[in-house]
Amino acid sequence: MNRRFLFLLLIVCAAGAATCLYVFQQRLETATEFDRQVELALEEAARIRKELVLPMEKRVPAGENFTAALQKFGLSAEEAANASAAAQRTFNLRQVRAGNTITVGRSVEGALREIDYKIDADRMLKIVPEDRGFTAEIREIPSKTEIAAVVGRVDDSLFNAVEDVGESAELAMRMAQIFGYDLDFYTDPRKGDSFRIVLEKKKYANGQTAGYGKILAAEYENAGKKYQALLFHDPAGRPGYYSADGKSLQKAFLRSPLKFGAPVTSHFSRARFHPILKTYRPHMGTDYGAPVGTPVQTIGSGRVIFAGRKGGEGNLVQVAHSNGYETMYLHLSRMFVRPGEHIEIGKTIGLVGSTGLSTGPHLDFRILWKGQYKNFEKLGLPPSDPVSKKNLPEFAALREKWLPVLKNPEIFQANAVSSGPSQGH
Repeated sequence: MNRRFLFLLLIVCAAGAATCLYVFQQRLETATEFDRQVELALEEAARIRKELVLPMEKRVPAGENFTAALQKFGLSAEEAANASAAAQRTFNLRQVRAGNTITVGRSVEGALREIDYKIDADRMLKIVPEDRGFTAEIREIPSKTEIAAVVGRVDDSLFNAVEDVGESAELAMRMAQIFGYDLDFYTDPRKGDSFRIVLEKKKYANGQTAGYGKILAAEYENAGKKYQALLFHDPAGRPGYYSADGKSLQKAFLRSPLKFGAPVTSHFSRARFHPILKTYRPHMGTDYGAPVGTPVQTIGSGRVIFAGRKGGEGNLVQVAHSNGYETMYLHLSRMFVRPGEHIEIGKTIGLVGSTGLSTGPHLDFRILWKGQYKNFEKLGLPPSDPVSKKNLPEFAALREKWLPVLKNPEIFQANAVSSGPSQGH
């Protein structure tokens, strides 16, 4: 009897040890994965700060010189004068025409990156800030647009996957915007995910790629589930992306206030142990552990009702949306909006920081509905209108055109066609 008991006891102990070992291994794997996500977040935040350029375009007003026009973009009098002096050495600024466009590009942190003046249909004056002043040159404007297919596989991040197939980070950003209503590109991507894109590529006369036009169709397969997007239009002619069954991909809110690579470090809770105050108190938001300088986007269109310093919340931006919703973005290092400003969904409103009552860099994101805090991770996102009945035949024709290409892009890549006017939905 004692031997049987000892035998059973040994079995129970062995099973317990095996369970403990399994739990330990799972925790170790989770910690490793968390560290990997943090490392990716650092890399992608640095890449966004370095590579992403946010353009602002205006037309040259009648009777205004080039220097004065640049100052309306926020350049100081000295910057505008120096940029104009560099441009004058390359192009006679007396030939600047009213109505032509000037585009000023800045980094997400607001640093000046480039100035483009469109001379005519074939030439662009490009002015770039350097360590000591500015340089300027006249560049050829891309002469043709081709439709191309891009295919890739994700091993760690969408950014790296896009660059691995020879494309720029801009394409990753645009794909994240298209699928940002259904996928959170901070937490959803998995190793082995794949993407396929059909898009317009702008080419110089020598065949070199100059940039991207419209993304006509896209597919992202995440953990075995396919998400598809087709560029179409609503009854008023406004472009948007729709799933293959005609449902709008655009919802009232995006899935995340960040675009890439940050893990959730603290969830919505009615009783969370506060790491600084050392007491249990409600945590009415979701914390994203992201490096200082990571761009923060508004999850929906609305009006800024507060932008400034507010006690323990640090630098805070608060946005009022339709249907009684409000969102709050806490502990920012910088803010790019002001109270009363109307902003569109996906606009960069600030950068992640650690201001206020904070143990380290992160974004504390909160959402309210009719004055009550809600758990954003469990909040259902209301969809926009689907394709209208009168437009269904046109949409069906578009779907029949692009879905086979997404399914078998190799054939399309071997038989690329030129873009025509019918693709401009």
